[in-house]
Amino acid sequence: MNILVIDSQGGGMGRQLVAAIKKQIPQSYVTAVGTNSTATAAMLKAGADAAATGENAVVVGCRRADVIVGPIGIVIADALYGEVTPAMAVAVGQSRARRILLPVNQCDNIIAGVTEQSLGSLVESALEHIHCCMGVG
Repeated sequence: MNILVIDSQGGGMGRQLVAAIKKQIPQSYVTAVGTNSTATAAMLKAGADAAATGENAVVVGCRRADVIVGPIGIVIADALYGEVTPAMAVAVGQSRARRILLPVNQCDNIIAGVTEQSLGSLVESALEHIHCCMGVG
């Protein structure tokens, strides 16, 4: 299974996602794409199998992924302090991959009805959904 993890800013969420995926689903192939080199480096250091940076890397990665994981801002143009370009948001939204979006209320995008959760809790929930995508109970 090809899992694409997309993150921005410092890559903290992506780092935790990559580390947890590689620990719990070691047979998966994880590609990390950062909107900037700091985010990419953090995810690569966490154990991603491959990594790249920038808009075109997101577009290409979305074509190859079975599952895309990241903050909800990856489907909103200009989100995450402007790091998500319209082309990135469209690529994620139009991908045939299953999208697992973490509901992070920040950067002027608030998800009504969703209670604040710790990053660890969000990562665990994302892993449960990845397991479901793989047909693992």
